[in-house]
Amino acid sequence: MNRTLVLNVVGMTPALLAHAPNLRALAGQDGMRPLTTVTPAVTTTVQSTFVTGGLPREHGIVANGWYFRDLSEIWLWRQSNRLVQGEKLWDAARARDPSFTCAKLFWWYNMYASAEFSITPRPMYPADGRKLPDIYTHPPELRDELQERLGQFPLFRFWGPTADIVSSQWIARSALHVFETCRPTLTLVYLPHLDYNIQRLGPDHPAIAADVQRIDDVCGELIAAARSAGAEVVVLSEYGITPVSRPVHINRALRQAGWLRVRNELGRDQLDAGASDAFAVADHQIAHIYVARPELVDEVAALVSRLPGVERVLDAAGKREAGLDHPRSGELVAISEPDSWFTYYHFLDDARAPDFARTVDIHRKPGYDPVELLVDPALPLPKLRIAMRLLQKMLGMRYLMDVIALDATLIKGSHGRPTDRPEEGPLFITSRPELLPEGSVHAVEVKDLLLKHVFAETKTMAKAAA
Repeated sequence: MNRTLVLNVVGMTPALLAHAPNLRALAGQDGMRPLTTVTPAVTTTVQSTFVTGGLPREHGIVANGWYFRDLSEIWLWRQSNRLVQGEKLWDAARARDPSFTCAKLFWWYNMYASAEFSITPRPMYPADGRKLPDIYTHPPELRDELQERLGQFPLFRFWGPTADIVSSQWIARSALHVFETCRPTLTLVYLPHLDYNIQRLGPDHPAIAADVQRIDDVCGELIAAARSAGAEVVVLSEYGITPVSRPVHINRALRQAGWLRVRNELGRDQLDAGASDAFAVADHQIAHIYVARPELVDEVAALVSRLPGVERVLDAAGKREAGLDHPRSGELVAISEPDSWFTYYHFLDDARAPDFARTVDIHRKPGYDPVELLVDPALPLPKLRIAMRLLQKMLGMRYLMDVIALDATLIKGSHGRPTDRPEEGPLFITSRPELLPEGSVHAVEVKDLLLKHVFAETKTMAKAAA
């Protein structure tokens, strides 16, 4: 078997390689292919396709979250690997050679996976309302080992207004430690840095070149360590992020049509999914629309398809064609136009927005909210406001870190629909170009391609045989 390091560099595209000398060097003359992703092109869905080789209809991860019908609740960013259906990459490899081992580092659905080694963010939530940075690891003792060696995981640099290169650097250092001390056959590493400013600023902003160079430096260190150890290296990405300028408030439209219900809680509007005839779980450029009564499906589809910024609405036949015909999917799936994306906003008046709307709260919001990446620019003295909130926290007082805007036009980059141009989409780079197909790599082929890297003859063996 060949030890193989896989770097999932989120948001990396062929066009951005111009600013990434280490990745260009790895690709060489023929070691890069465009990657044809799945719909929706979002983190958990694409990663699940990578590790199972299946479409969403088969692995069941239809978005970063969905409506759990039996609970009448919307849940995003769950962590149990048992939600992913189908044979996993590491199980397939272990069936071929029982000595195979896998490290799954910060890839999603990491908890309770059957990989030998895993690390994933797992904050602690004490009863007093605090959120404390932490990680979950397997084996459990790896948690203390890493945080004693590298310091506390920088959770607030992993997501939110302060998210930056620091979290990817910490992940890379933890990956290097696992790679060198645990010596897994296959090491899967998730590096999220490009996700941040490309959503905040858009892919064409001049600052993005420096961001690409920063993550390329991180990749360069990992690539050098892997090559020094005789390991093969694969670099891939899940999606490309393209410019957007138009948010689509799909739930507001459904509410105005009388289908979405809210519950008044202390003067704020909370989405009441179980009581609604139709509502959407928004996730970047796609939205699953759950329709309670079959006779309403066509009427809801007609309304949503007329909204400015909506490219198409998938019905049952459309979902089958896209590979999204799974019971977790909505009765309808809306896909935005290239310059648009969907908000979760169900409130018609900002004054009645839920209290969590102005905070970073990925689990309470009934849809994805990229505006969490930005401090509200309308706040006077925002640093002072944050300092006051932190002081309240230190003093044990009740507080709300309400510094996030409700202005969705602040977001300049999004993803979810496959890009129209391959150079703006994801990629696949390898140190073994002879293993690549002639054309683009499809996301469903990644599992088998990674197995080929692990089980292919080494270059030395191939030369000797020749």
